Amino acid sequence: MKKKWLLPIFASFMLFSTTHIDSAEAATQSEVTDTASKYLGIPYKYGGTTTSGFDCSGFTSQVFADLGITLNRTSGAQYQQGTAVAKSDLQVGDLLFFNTSGSGISHVSIYIGDGKMIHSQTNQGVSYSNVNDPYYWGSRYVGAKRVATFDEEQKAEVKKVAIDFTVYASRAEAASQIAKALNLDTSDKNSGFIDVKPTYEHAGAIAAVAKLGIFEGDVNGKFNPSSPITRAQIAKVLVIAFGLENASQEVTFSDVPQDSWANQYVSILASNGVTTGDGNGHFGMDELLKIKELKMFIERLQSR
Repeated sequence: MKKKWLLPIFASFMLFSTTHIDSAEAATQSEVTDTASKYLGIPYKYGGTTTSGFDCSGFTSQVFADLGITLNRTSGAQYQQGTAVAKSDLQVGDLLFFNTSGSGISHVSIYIGDGKMIHSQTNQGVSYSNVNDPYYWGSRYVGAKRVATFDEEQKAEVKKVAIDFTVYASRAEAASQIAKALNLDTSDKNSGFIDVKPTYEHAGAIAAVAKLGIFEGDVNGKFNPSSPITRAQIAKVLVIAFGLENASQEVTFSDVPQDSWANQYVSILASNGVTTGDGNGHFGMDELLKIKELKMFIERLQSR
């Protein structure tokens, strides 16, 4: 892809380091998305800084370089940049640091919101993880640093850096697929959400599923159409949309706690044969939903 470096929405970024503050130039919205989305699936390579393979800090350096921001080379050095941020105050674009070796900072990732992060990890390469993953990352978390400040529009763009929406389903895509499967009337484009204009391509579908209580907005009256949706969240949405009930005895997965809000929805979905998990007893409740998974779930529901 031929890059055209301009001064658009990211021109107001302010970079914080231990010694100075700079401003950054970056690409247009579409170029930021196109450039960063290609990194998903690139393998992990120790010391890697190119698309043939990234280590953790090589990946974060590349993504921020695409946004016009220079980071130090190693995770330990990146931890010396920016300002410390409490875990309760994380924002999209913050760098997250972990101790995976037992001897200090040894891993870095990028926070993308909703408790998720993107990073280059051993054996998986560039992929997503839950920041609070109880099986690994949660217990190894050290802290976070903010090396740039972003307004709301810019946060959305940083999030798109991490998510390839040709692979992963957005909330708007899920609403559209469900509305189509249920043959809902999508002629009314007034959804009532402040971030969904009537001219938006999925406005009718979003309005239709919202009227039926299948989807809800956030406390600020936003639908967040471009946000990704997790497998746990789609379980709830599909159970409500198709009026599902337990078809057999409760089905459990080792990564879905009994006291989790998602437990009943995942169990109902599984008892109806819509999902079987990964075959190893895991459902992947915190994993982002792929478009192919969404289509497969809906096809199974329609064939019941």
